[in-house]
Amino acid sequence: MGPLTEEEIGLKTIEDLASLVEGAVVIGDKHTEITGIEHDSRKVKDGTLFVCIPGVHVDGHAFIPQALKAGAKAVLTTREDVEVPAGIAVLRVPELQQALDTIVPYFYDYPAKKMRVIGITGTNGKTTTSYITRAILRNAGYKVGLIGTIQIMIEDEVYPIHNTTPDVVELQKTLAMMHDKGMDYVVMEVSSHALDQERVAGIEFDTAVFTNLTQDHLDYHKTMENYKLAKAKLFDKVCQPGVKKGKTAVVNIDDAAGQTMLEHAKCEHITYAIDNEQASLRATDVNVLASGAKFTLNEASFGKMPLDLHITGIFNVYNVMSAVGAALAEHVDAAVIAKTLADFTAVPGRFELVRAGQDFSIIVDYAHTPDGVENVLETARKIAKKRIIAVFGCGGDRDNTKRPIMGRIAGKLADIVIATSDNPRTENPQQILDQVEAGVEETIGNKHHEKIVDRREAICRAIELAEKDDIVAILGKGHENYQILKDKTIHFDDKEEARAAVAAKLAKEGK
Repeated sequence: MGPLTEEEIGLKTIEDLASLVEGAVVIGDKHTEITGIEHDSRKVKDGTLFVCIPGVHVDGHAFIPQALKAGAKAVLTTREDVEVPAGIAVLRVPELQQALDTIVPYFYDYPAKKMRVIGITGTNGKTTTSYITRAILRNAGYKVGLIGTIQIMIEDEVYPIHNTTPDVVELQKTLAMMHDKGMDYVVMEVSSHALDQERVAGIEFDTAVFTNLTQDHLDYHKTMENYKLAKAKLFDKVCQPGVKKGKTAVVNIDDAAGQTMLEHAKCEHITYAIDNEQASLRATDVNVLASGAKFTLNEASFGKMPLDLHITGIFNVYNVMSAVGAALAEHVDAAVIAKTLADFTAVPGRFELVRAGQDFSIIVDYAHTPDGVENVLETARKIAKKRIIAVFGCGGDRDNTKRPIMGRIAGKLADIVIATSDNPRTENPQQILDQVEAGVEETIGNKHHEKIVDRREAICRAIELAEKDDIVAILGKGHENYQILKDKTIHFDDKEEARAAVAAKLAKEGK
């Protein structure tokens, strides 16, 4: 995404920005005009305000010379001892993050106030829900931007993403770009980290969606209560006064945490469920098949909507309801919703089938939480003709309490378990697998299980063991095409590896 033009954002001066922040001080020319805000010196253009973020591993102040060489005209800092050449302004603020939360949305003229914004939060299902919601809105004739785990999309243009929810600088710049390109809607996944760290500051949400809450990110939030309350912040935000009307909370009330979300949403509610008969949107006559899922949606405005979907699993029934709830909140016609759902096929890395000429099934899925692994393996169990071979691991430098839990689930639901590396990061992968194996051994019984640190070898081993009509479930990375090791990040794609392993197997068998 290129820099916006001065006409597109309207020129702001350092003095304009300083006036928004209590205790801010300008050293140098207060009339210095700013054309962009960046905290990465490699992205600096002429006229940029360079933000000096002191990090754990690198300090942004060390990159001031590079930023100035690239054209930065001002520096944002909390320090009093920053030295810059003559002609360069310094904006000193008491607290950096609070200043950015205020300055950045203002600089980009609050783009989220000029588009409808749908925020989706929850442990699992955010990505699928966002893709279905996007598809419905586009079929209704709207231009839609998507900000999600897999990528950023502006209509059909695709941009890479590094966090589920970008930091406030990248996020506001992205929203401004989306507005500049004429988007009517933004559908965005909103992580608990982003809500807790106020990365979504300055965004006026119109519809907030809650999918579910299961164990994840306890390395960060420490307790499930903290995790739940972080998610609930989205519902505080959606009902705050703004320039737009029609605010709605869409909440899964089969999930116990749904009640907390509703308590935080002082606006219209759309509730959805399979089990809870009080829900305003409910799925009945649910039949999950290998080829998809059949069920009936029940809702007051349209009555009954029979559906025959190309995506399968109970979890996807919930994802469909969350997307339909968002569409209803935005007053999309039921006929458009039904047509979109009938045509919807898949999301990359979400229960995605890999077809490479083999006589057994391969499923690649992003499942990396206990609930996610259980959902996928239970769905696989319902459609399996023979054995399920599960290949999975757990990420390093992340919540380690879920490792034995995921092991227990895999040992219970799969016929063969191969524990392997996910993204080990700085941890010893063997130690991660030992923690996973402790759980596997509690439930595996006399079934076969192995530990293979190398993920490529593990996938090859699973496919080597696979026989006709088995299901190989490769879990944890889904759409990701990289693996984060201790000292480097390498290219790694589970689908590519699976296809290569099948090709090698077929060649060995002379097929």
